Amino acid sequence: MKRVRLLVFNAALGALDYRVPEGMAVEPGSIVIAPLGPRQVLGVVWEPERLSTQEVPETKLRPLLEALPVPPLPAPLRRLMEWTADYYCASLSSVARMALGSMAALRGGGTTTEYRLTGEEPARLTPQRAAALDALQGEQASVRELAELAGVSEGVLRGMIGAGLLEPVTVDLDRPYPPAAPDFAAPELSEDQRAAADIFIAAVRDHAFQPFLLDGVTGSGKTECYFEAMAEVLRKGGQVLVLLPEIALTENFLRRFEQRFGVPPVLWHSSLKSSERRRAWRAIVQGKAQVVVGARSALFLPYARLGLIVVDEAHEVSFKQDDGVRYNARDVAVMRAKFETIPVILASATPALESMQLAEAGVYRKLALPDRFGGAMLPDIEIIDLRKEPPERGRWLAPRLVEQMKERLTRGEQSLLFLNRRGYAPLTLCRNCGYRFQCPNCTAWLVEHRFSQRLSCHHCGHEVPAPEACPECGTGDCLVACGPGVERIADEVAEILPEARAALVTSDTMNSPDAIAAFVAMAEGGAIDVIIGTQLVTKGYHFPELTLVGVIDADLGLEGGDLRAAERTYQQIAQVAGRAGRGEKPGEVLIQTRHPEAAVITALANGDRDAFYAAETEARRDAGAPPFGRWAAIIVSSEDQAEALAAARLVGGTAPHLPDMLVLGPAPAPLSLLRGRHRFRLLINARRSAELQKTLREWLEPLQFPRGVRVNIDVDPYSFV
Repeated sequence: MKRVRLLVFNAALGALDYRVPEGMAVEPGSIVIAPLGPRQVLGVVWEPERLSTQEVPETKLRPLLEALPVPPLPAPLRRLMEWTADYYCASLSSVARMALGSMAALRGGGTTTEYRLTGEEPARLTPQRAAALDALQGEQASVRELAELAGVSEGVLRGMIGAGLLEPVTVDLDRPYPPAAPDFAAPELSEDQRAAADIFIAAVRDHAFQPFLLDGVTGSGKTECYFEAMAEVLRKGGQVLVLLPEIALTENFLRRFEQRFGVPPVLWHSSLKSSERRRAWRAIVQGKAQVVVGARSALFLPYARLGLIVVDEAHEVSFKQDDGVRYNARDVAVMRAKFETIPVILASATPALESMQLAEAGVYRKLALPDRFGGAMLPDIEIIDLRKEPPERGRWLAPRLVEQMKERLTRGEQSLLFLNRRGYAPLTLCRNCGYRFQCPNCTAWLVEHRFSQRLSCHHCGHEVPAPEACPECGTGDCLVACGPGVERIADEVAEILPEARAALVTSDTMNSPDAIAAFVAMAEGGAIDVIIGTQLVTKGYHFPELTLVGVIDADLGLEGGDLRAAERTYQQIAQVAGRAGRGEKPGEVLIQTRHPEAAVITALANGDRDAFYAAETEARRDAGAPPFGRWAAIIVSSEDQAEALAAARLVGGTAPHLPDMLVLGPAPAPLSLLRGRHRFRLLINARRSAELQKTLREWLEPLQFPRGVRVNIDVDPYSFV
């Protein structure tokens, strides 16, 4: 008899022991099906000494049902899962779940059936079929996925299949990806780039853990440097993982990758079709996916021969997950490289303060690219003090910015206006009675979206049509938009520059890779004069004719309770400023602010990044904030406010009194109602020497809460709402 310990994907159950039946071969990391009561559950065989469970006599052990035909999860990945679960106070099963593809991927390859339009012209069409025909041009996917794309029911599509408007296509789930050629188009590198690339190549050859911070100004050619390290991994038959903070950045990256290596990389993100996810996952575990470019979820995939990890735009806040397992992909990427004994490159023009400190301490090796590639100059930055140069009444663009935009339009150059606020206006109220439109599920105002004629909550997704009359007093034509969003800025541009061709770039308008590709092609082709966008336009794009950047409200990011607000504001504005003057023509950046004396604005105006980082470092050191101290948040929530408050008081009342730890709260969260749940927060500020995770577990595990209460731990929090 052979006994194995299984990690099953149910956090409440922990580990379970099973018997391996005669003829079945399993080892640590094997993915198996096991019986659990009347059900069948998925599990991973684990080293018994690393998971504790109640001992069960061998005679009572139930046999495993099936070992799935995929390679075992490698030992370095299992160690990473254990570290992540321990550091972020999460269940091991919830971390391990991120490594698995769909059940179909685990079962094996084979074929699946997808559908596409036949091109037939029907004599008569229902409105739903007509909408589906428009939406599905060039698409091929399962019936369910096509229904989601078209916004119609599956029944409508099945009717179209019967009418000959859609045809089935057999898809091989395991068809190979075309191989990347490491020497397809080797670039001409500058002296600084070549020096950095040679260091990366040597690290790849050493196959040892080496963390690098690639600190280069925008436009310095960081991508080309780490491409050379990727080429070396490909020559050695290894795999590369590139993490990008947002899917919106993949289009530009994919084109640059294909130009360098001859083929596109393998993608991994939430918008992939199910057949694409199956194909990618199976190629990854078999070592056939050479370069994987993905969002943070790609970090836990079971690579067979991982040789290098690259985290691009490594400062980005979106690498931190705010629900489920609340991990920071930048930090976990470094730990994965450590367990895999491979190099990891963190690339950024505005590195996180924590990364800079680790570089100063010698933990990371810092490589600098201080100049733009090809002799391009960094843009000139000027401040517009809105107290002295206010916009015209009812407008948001200062006269000097408007004049510069007109000048660029005359010269055939492009301008970019940045405001990190979607929609038309952040608040809508009734001028008659003062009624404000608020989300019923969240402590948040509804944001007006004029293009879709709806009021939306950006936290839970709640939407209502924009009413013609006030729902409180019934007065018609009395609603007033307060404050600007990007849609309002777009309207203003249309008024002052009616001949300008403008593009609005937000997550509402650029919600697919195809939409992003179309925007990039138009911008590069000179079909756009003014780009108006949110943080989606702050990084990754290279438009040679873009010579003016206007930051509409530089103070926006400094509002609220974000303890990293100054650093985040600096990074965001520095990144969007870096879009200007990337070609032969010089660039200019105009920053509108009401607080020109703020340290972050002064640093941007003077181009003195080092002074800003030095001041921010001292402020963090004085406050005992990261990287000099540790933060953790405890978020208590329930649909019942009294229940949430009682649970939060229980947590606060049992807080440990330790000399190296300060517990603040509980207090209502800034977003005290979110998605229908009332929320209270506690913030723990601990010294580096404190055993933070151990203390949190010993504090919270004995507490009993009603079923409706959720208690979430966020180690190293980035969100304070």
